[in-house]
Amino acid sequence: MEGETPPIQPSPAPETASSSEESEQEVENDHVMSEIHLGCPPKFSGSFVSHFTFSLPPDVEYIEGKYEYEGFDDSKLRQEVSLDDDGDLALPRRKKHLKDTLDVAIQHNITSSIPKVGLQVWRAELVLCDFVLHKMYTSSEFNGIVAVELGAGTGLVGMLLARVAKTVYLTDHGVDILENCASNVHLNSSLLPSKTSVYVRELDWKASCPPTQDNCASCKSFAWSQSEFEELKKASLLVAADVIYSDDLTDALFHTLERLMSNGLKKVLYLALEKRYNFSINDLNVVANGYSRFRSYVRDEIDDAENNELQNGSASAFVGTRIDLTKIPQYAVNYNRGHDLELWKIKYMREGKNSIV
Repeated sequence: MEGETPPIQPSPAPETASSSEESEQEVENDHVMSEIHLGCPPKFSGSFVSHFTFSLPPDVEYIEGKYEYEGFDDSKLRQEVSLDDDGDLALPRRKKHLKDTLDVAIQHNITSSIPKVGLQVWRAELVLCDFVLHKMYTSSEFNGIVAVELGAGTGLVGMLLARVAKTVYLTDHGVDILENCASNVHLNSSLLPSKTSVYVRELDWKASCPPTQDNCASCKSFAWSQSEFEELKKASLLVAADVIYSDDLTDALFHTLERLMSNGLKKVLYLALEKRYNFSINDLNVVANGYSRFRSYVRDEIDDAENNELQNGSASAFVGTRIDLTKIPQYAVNYNRGHDLELWKIKYMREGKNSIV
């Protein structure tokens, strides 16, 4: 027994503890690299500022915190027909864009340890940017809303949302990631309307939710105030990109989503992910284990009658629809979507009730 330590029998306890510590150390030391590092010099390591360019549709103007479609009005044309000094017709012309692109500066790392992947920019983040911009260009759905980005990382998606939203909370976990996100907000302050509030806040999915001051002990500057807790309930939009890569974090994410989406206003989540394949000894095949875990939480959205049947006895509280990416223009310049990116619209299904909130 561990309490008795005969000279010829070493205790196994130190070996167990050592194995656990070594495993945690391996995760911390194991570095990964995203494919997205625009303008980075070869063999560069550390922090770098890339400039991400997004195209604007030719008939869309950004005016006072919202995007407006500027169609050509024939009736106005008829009213404004006149003659110039030579007696020729002087016709009004379409107003040209002063700028047909949007440039966002993002400070990010080229590589990072797995716990700090939020310091990098990933492809799913750019897909979500495309979707958010498409919504902003073609509808007023996001105008004046309260939005929350989960696992915000560099904050790129949330800052684009802040162009039209009332309030945006960029949330993540870890001082290094939060400080980098806050730096990016500062770098792009000229792009954000003065009437929009953007907050960088700590949100640990493995801690209690809504967050408390105690959960932010290591980063007081990113702690939540009581008024922010209340505004969190008014959020109607949640977004997240590339947060599906670890089964335990996926579990924690959906526990957090359940608490957020069942509280306050009706909410919708748009989640972008990349299916990552690894060889599984159990399956003796290459499988996307992280994706399987994600799908264990999200059922395909179906008609109301079948939904009502599933609610009784079903552990899943989420229904989702996969969005066809071929219908979303690629506004972000210089990246390849590939074939393994997906975008989902997810709603929370309140158990025991015939309604989706």
